[in-house]
Amino acid sequence: MSDDRKLGFFALVALVVGSMIGGGVFSLPSDIAQGAHPGAILLGWLITGVGMISLALVYQSLASRKPDLDGGVYSYARAGFGEYIGFNSAWGYWISAWLGTVAFITLLFGAIGYFFPVFGEGNNLASILGGSLILWGVHFLALRGVREAALVNLVTTIAKLVPLIVFLVLVTLGFKADLFSSDFWGTGGAFEWSSVMAQVKSTMMVTLWVFIGIEGAVVVSGRAKNRKDVGTATLVGLVGTLIIYVLVSITSLGVMARGDLVGLPNPTTAYILESVVGPWGATLINLGLIVSLLGAILGWTLLAAETPYVAAKDGVLPRLFAKENANGAPVASLWITNGLIQIFLVLILFSSGTYQAVYTIASAAILIPYMFSALYQFKLVVTGETYGPEESRVGDLAIGAIASVYSFWLIYAAGLDYLLMCAVLYAPGAFFFWKAKYESGKSAFSPSNFLISGGLSVAAVLALTLMYKGVISPL
Repeated sequence: MSDDRKLGFFALVALVVGSMIGGGVFSLPSDIAQGAHPGAILLGWLITGVGMISLALVYQSLASRKPDLDGGVYSYARAGFGEYIGFNSAWGYWISAWLGTVAFITLLFGAIGYFFPVFGEGNNLASILGGSLILWGVHFLALRGVREAALVNLVTTIAKLVPLIVFLVLVTLGFKADLFSSDFWGTGGAFEWSSVMAQVKSTMMVTLWVFIGIEGAVVVSGRAKNRKDVGTATLVGLVGTLIIYVLVSITSLGVMARGDLVGLPNPTTAYILESVVGPWGATLINLGLIVSLLGAILGWTLLAAETPYVAAKDGVLPRLFAKENANGAPVASLWITNGLIQIFLVLILFSSGTYQAVYTIASAAILIPYMFSALYQFKLVVTGETYGPEESRVGDLAIGAIASVYSFWLIYAAGLDYLLMCAVLYAPGAFFFWKAKYESGKSAFSPSNFLISGGLSVAAVLALTLMYKGVISPL
């Protein structure tokens, strides 16, 4: 690919910010307040901030030390722990990305429903038909090439920040400290460890969801003009986004009682601003959300298609996924990915699935890729690979350890139900791994690979049984 078609620093930052700031931030105040009070929410953000910054530093370090690994989260898992682990990391990331797009399309038409009630909450027939038109419009834009789509993402990223800044300024002016501090820990008085930690745990999938996309620049690192820009773009995008998220969730608790906040429809920021300045505030936020989601759908379409494309080039997904068109776009991967999104949009129609349910599954699906990225950083430090004999490893060791612990904490916080449902999506991947190995004339399943595949299959069968009995629900 020629340099004039590659991505510069600001395009990479916009891809990171545009992928993270999608629809989640516009519903963040009520989502995070569902199970937590202000004190626990602040602790949740502290944990998330430390964990996500450490993860961003992991990606910055890996992008610098392993510039030959162009597939990001997939490449790191494969290099550190073998092809089948790498495959499952790519598979899980792919699942999370296209499920995230499903969630965004649902929320998009919930926002449009503010202006045109026929679309309801984004999960009726009119919304699915409208969402399908958006999906395939983005699809054909992406087929024109990654650079063109990334430039559109840069424009929408700038546009979506404007209503968020207006929201923060106006809501801060209306902030009431006594309302914010009322029942600060949710215990009616003194701090109670077990209660507060349960509340903090409830915030984890919400805060993870709004940060998915942190690896956006890493996933397309092979298309960057300068590899050194990848890690810096990831860190800059993360810190800026973290500040916005914390302010949006905290200031909202100072203008509206938590009980009222939790009961608001999506996007909750629209109704919060409406309570401060009147109907024009809700109109501004909904318009901003529509622009934001259009950009996020585009950005996530790029991320969703890129990972299986790179994995197929490395021989761990069938060759079909590696097919490109004349513009250098991963054409087969795009068609397959968006076909699955279309199927899930129809399933939402028949199941009356919600935005929150879909994004929780998407968040759980990405935990494995994040975990192996952190563990790979830790492994490089311990083995000394890429480090000189006199080079200090203490800082990188701390970063890798913190990111790894945070990843394990997220898996615990996700809960067994959603992890089991993810197994239903992970388990079929074994066939595609076998097909890729068959095409290259290699054996797919060593004893350890067979054990992993068998474990996923057992978990998937258990999840399907529990879903059939109504014990757990996917949407």
